[in-house]
Amino acid sequence: MRGAQQASLFPEKADSSIVMIAPARPKKGTTKPRTRTGRRVPDGQEKLELMEAAPVKPRTLGTTVEARIYCEALVAAPLHRAVAAAMDWAMVLLAYGFFVIAFRVMGGQVVLNKTNLMVFGIALLLIGFAYSLLPAIACTETLGMRWARLRLTTFDGFPLEPRQRLLRMLGSCLSVCTAVGLLWSLVDEESLAWQDHISGTFPTLAVDR
Repeated sequence: MRGAQQASLFPEKADSSIVMIAPARPKKGTTKPRTRTGRRVPDGQEKLELMEAAPVKPRTLGTTVEARIYCEALVAAPLHRAVAAAMDWAMVLLAYGFFVIAFRVMGGQVVLNKTNLMVFGIALLLIGFAYSLLPAIACTETLGMRWARLRLTTFDGFPLEPRQRLLRMLGSCLSVCTAVGLLWSLVDEESLAWQDHISGTFPTLAVDR
């Protein structure tokens, strides 16, 4: 018995009504390969050159010595600083007077002997130390400097940091105890005292903003 056979899906003879169109081939020499072309860069823009800032040179004084101060602020005159210092010492003596009065009210006796002179001398130094320490902790100027319209600034013209205020306070104590640090401003070319050199700060005139 002959098995079943599936008929062919494609006839052996193609229909004569179907015409095959072959794709047209480009003629030789009519097309050019496409090349990648970049945008033309002007000659002046081929390389970007960064301009380096010229280093800031320190100012020179009359004796060709490099100045410590770089900013444009002027150092307060010694007489102006003396007025502020006198005001500060007046406040210290006023506080010292209140201390002596409180000592007398509490029943103490002021007898001029070596022991009492040493105690009262130490008390005066402690009151002066506390008077200069409080503004340093509060990051502000003393009452004398504020009354004389002076402010503190660094050699670069920036506000003081707490560390610089403490260094200045300690330098001021050293200058007062030796008295040489205060007189140093009279011979210094920039009118700077020891506390100014130690802390890198100096007083200048306060400008209202």
